[in-house]
Amino acid sequence: MNVVVGIDGSDQSIEALRFAAEEAKLRHAELRVVYGLTFPFPDYWANPAVVDPEPFMERARQWMDHALVAVGDELEGLEVERILEPGTAMTVLLNHATADDLLVVGSRGRGGFRGLLLGSVSQQVVLHAPCPVVVVRCGPAADED
Repeated sequence: MNVVVGIDGSDQSIEALRFAAEEAKLRHAELRVVYGLTFPFPDYWANPAVVDPEPFMERARQWMDHALVAVGDELEGLEVERILEPGTAMTVLLNHATADDLLVVGSRGRGGFRGLLLGSVSQQVVLHAPCPVVVVRCGPAADED
């Protein structure tokens, strides 16, 4: 069993990581920190000579590092696997979650419309995950009710 958490550099995803770390400790589970990287050019994979993916990968690595540093001591004693893959957040998350896992996401990510209860990724993960899902709602958006 693993606790799989999606991050995207947002404050919501850092809170989701914090929650996932606590759950991993309680369950004596490995923590998988997952970042799905979507390139800004839809036909990138059809013609990789169009743009160098490395700057995008580096920025994603920086966001992951920032999230792990922000949670800091809460990760102590945990086995943490970092997963950074090209693909939509939903696809990459679902590819790394099995029926035995717990999947954790923030209610809102970096994109989308302010004021929606769930973001598109969290909503799709809830609908399609093979395992239990926890959607962490926190911060100012949680106080708007």
